[in-house]
Order: sequence, then structure tokens, then C-alpha cells
Amino acid sequence: MKKLSHYDAAGAARMVDVSGKAATRRTARAHAFVHIPAAVLRKLPRNPKGNPLEIARIAGIAAAKRTAELIPLCHTLPLSHADVDVRMEKGGVRIEASAATSGPTGVEMEALTAATVAALTVYDMTKALDKSIEIGEIYLLEKTGGKSGVFHRQPEGRRKSKT
Repeated sequence: MKKLSHYDAAGAARMVDVSGKAATRRTARAHAFVHIPAAVLRKLPRNPKGNPLEIARIAGIAAAKRTAELIPLCHTLPLSHADVDVRMEKGGVRIEASAATSGPTGVEMEALTAATVAALTVYDMTKALDKSIEIGEIYLLEKTGGKSGVFHRQPEGRRKSKT
């Protein structure tokens, strides 16, 4: 089993020192799904709070830029790109977030944070219509760059890594 790098020899949590790692282009894409009843989905275009999909998109981008403030051991990264795609489909709202940097560590947490905050924003914008809306299926779709190479999530949760 691989050793977790966020712990020192005594088992205390620590921020990983990435100062010796080469800066390379790194990207990540993450996914979230907000399960929303059909009756609520039909009302989204007329939401009195504004367009929940566009507000969720902007919230996700803002969250990606602030990941290090939310996750205690994450490094502050200069993002060269962050975007969130939010679309309605049968059963709810699908969210895909992406992030990129040229740096010594990856952007998986930034993409995951963007997808999660976008999903939370959809909930916030629609909770007055139905508080039973569920957020789920938050996961990494892919990542590139760095020592661990490329990761692509396989359908039905099968994972595959390539180095």
C-alpha cells in the first residue's frame, strides 16, 4: 500500500513540501450531479433568485480559486484555467468542472471543489422549491501531469491509471 504524503513519520498531519518538484502543466476535471424532481426542474428557468445554472457556474469558478482557503493542507496554486459546465438533464443538473495550472502539484482538489460548490449553489438556488434535492456522484473524472501521470475514470466507477 502506498504511503500517504500528508503525514510525517510520527503520524502528524503536514503540508507536503513540493518545493523540489518540477513545475509541469497539470489539469483535472471533476463531476457532480444534483438530483432534482422533474417539477422543480421545470421551474428553474423562472427562478426568482436568478438563473441557478449560471450562478452555480460562477460560484464553482470562484471556489476553485479559493480551494487552499477551504482545504487545510492544499497548496495555493496559480490557476491558469478554471471553468464549470452546468446543464439540466433528465433527473437533475449535471456539473463538470475543470482546472489547470503549471506548477509543482496537481489541481484535482480545485476541480473537485468547483464541482461541489456549484452543486451546493444549485441546491441553495432551488431549496425553496424542494428541500429533498440531493447532491451526489462527486468524483474525479480525469487528471494529467505530475509524477503519477494520467488518470481517467472508467464508466461504472472502474478506475484506470496510466503512468
